[in-house]
Parts: sequence; C-alpha cells; structure tokens
Amino acid sequence: MLVPPRLSLYVHIPWCVQKCPYCDFNSHTLKAEIPEDEYIAALLQDLRDDLLRYRLNDSPRVLHSIFIGGGTPSLISPRGIAALLNGIEQQISFQPDIEITMEANPGTIEAERFAGYQKAGVTRISIGVQSFEAAKLSRLGRIHGQEEAINAARLAHKIGLKSFNLDLMHGLPDQTIEQALADLDQAIELSPPHLSWYQLTIEPNTLFYYKQPQLPDDDDLWDIFEIGHQKLTEAGYVQYETSGYSKPEYQCQHNLNYWRFGDYLGIGCGAHGKLSFSDGRIIRTTKIKHPKGYLAAFDNMVKPYLSSEHNVEDAERPFEFFMNRFRLTEACPKNDFISTTGLSLNAIQPVMDWAIGLEYITETETHWQVTQKGKLFLNDLLAAFMPEE
Repeated sequence: MLVPPRLSLYVHIPWCVQKCPYCDFNSHTLKAEIPEDEYIAALLQDLRDDLLRYRLNDSPRVLHSIFIGGGTPSLISPRGIAALLNGIEQQISFQPDIEITMEANPGTIEAERFAGYQKAGVTRISIGVQSFEAAKLSRLGRIHGQEEAINAARLAHKIGLKSFNLDLMHGLPDQTIEQALADLDQAIELSPPHLSWYQLTIEPNTLFYYKQPQLPDDDDLWDIFEIGHQKLTEAGYVQYETSGYSKPEYQCQHNLNYWRFGDYLGIGCGAHGKLSFSDGRIIRTTKIKHPKGYLAAFDNMVKPYLSSEHNVEDAERPFEFFMNRFRLTEACPKNDFISTTGLSLNAIQPVMDWAIGLEYITETETHWQVTQKGKLFLNDLLAAFMPEE
C-alpha cells in the first residue's frame, strides 16, 4: 500500500545578476528591478492552486522543509522573504521544527541581509562559494571574491543560524590537485555545519558546453576526491550522500526528503514537484518556465501555473525510487520501497538477485546496501531498474 511520505516545498526564484557559464538551471539574467511583490503574490497563488487541485488541505499533511532556490534568491529582500513565508504558513501548516533553507551569494549586499532572512524565518542558508581562488571565480562567472566568501561564512556563524552550507566545486577548468585541495582546506577551516562538495560537470545548453574548457583528467579527479574525502572525514564530516558532507546532526533534511523519495510541492518558474496519494497515484509536475509567462499567468484562472503533469506508472517507480535512494550512503529499508512506491518486493526481486550476485548490493532481512563495487557501477545498476520499452 502506498503511504504518502513527508511533504516539502521547493520555491524557485529565477533571477540572477549574471548567468554562470556552467549553469543549466532555470535562471535568467536580471535586466531591470525584480518585480518582487508581484512575483511573491504569484508564488502564493501558485501554492494555493496546488493545494486546491490536489486536495492537500483535505488531509493532515504538513510541511517538514522549505527550500528557496534559484537563480539567486538573496536578490529578494528580507521583507519579501518574510511575506512569502508568512503567506505559505497561512495556507499549509509547518512542522514545529521545520527546516527553511535559502540559497545566497556571498556578495557583500546579500551577506548583510543574512540576519534579516533569519528574522524572516530562514533557519539555514546555503552559500554559493564554488571556489576561493580569484582566477577560478572569474572563470566560473562568479561576482564575489575570496574575502567576501570567507566573511559570509563567518557572518553565518555569528548570527547563530541553526545551520548553514557552503557550496564548493572541484574539477574546475585548469585546476590542479593542489588548487582543488587548497579550496577544500579553506572551506574546512571555516567549519560550516554542512558542505556540498561536488565535481563540475559540463551540461548541455551552457556556455561551457559550447566552448569546453580544459578540465582535470580522470586520474587527477580521483586523487582530488580520495584525498579530499580523507580530509573531510578527519575534520569530522560524514558523507551522507553523493556530494553532501555534514557534521553530525546537520544533514540537510530537505535534500534527504528528495533522496528518500519523499513528496514535494514545487512553486515558481520551472519548479518541479512530486506528490503521492493514498489511492496509489504518484504524479510529477512542472510549472511555467519563463518569468514573463509565469507572471502573465497570474490573471489566468485555468491552470495558470501548471506546465505539465505526469503520472508515474508502476513500471517507472523502481528506477525513480533507486535513482534517488542510491545517492545516499545509508542502508535502504525495504519497507520504504513498499510504502513509497506502492509495489511489492516481487516487482524487483529478479533485478535484486542479479545485483546481489554481482556484489553491487548486499541484503539483510530488512535492508539493502550499495557496495563500493556497486557505487563504481552505479549507472549499470540503475539501468537494470529501468522499464522495458
């Protein structure tokens, strides 16, 4: 039987000062003043429409986490974020210890607003550092400097946020092993409760895709990861998902909900959502992508913000579940598969037998665990769960 899991909310703010050459997110360079009040009103109407369309207020579901991403959400004022969060809470109840994360750039103006965001209700800030080296920041199209990044982290400590995250990349254009590890050393020295440390990948429809830079080779990338992982471990960080490291008790609850195949509403330009229902349905939603179209929909009363809705068929669910779940280092409870997909273990037993035989997975009576070998062949493992065409 399918049991609707925890519910989160993703809020997308689409504007940024300039588009980074590696970014494939739905972000748009700011060419005029942000229509802050209008966009917040549209976000709240978008949420209201979802709650009515999917009858979520007919059940006692509450929000366990909110993530405000972008773009650059810190271009929105603290006053605007307060209005947004107050408007959300008026429509759907918050779990008492709700985690509310907001992405922010470490630029001086945004950092000065941290205390205002905290007062507005934000409990966790994710700071987009990417690198501490001036030349690398310039190559990545970032508009902050090393000192601004360091000061932002220190300020996050000073104001007493429940948690904060530093976003740091490695495998950058022309980056040496020593440069990548120096960046990591600087991040560790700042002692963030959470560190997202991930390798730059070249995505389609980005400037780096059309003008590909020289990246470190596979041997160097492996050395960076292996030495960096050891440094993080020695500093007291625990890797709990592919690129997520945290001090004990500081895992990002919102991201955990994604990887555990939880539910989430998505509001804002191009936002994605996933919802499960006690009648067995699982649907995925996307919203109108472009800000002009999204804001123009504000006066349209016929499904104004919904761009697409997809029903996740039974045959798709094993792949979707494990594609998310196998990002985590924790063992996967078998009951989670049953309750969040609505399927029996029989639906995947042949694939599991194959994976166990190849030593990609180990199994107990109650759990599955991906092995080190399984992580090396993760694409092959996940492909085995894909539905036949």
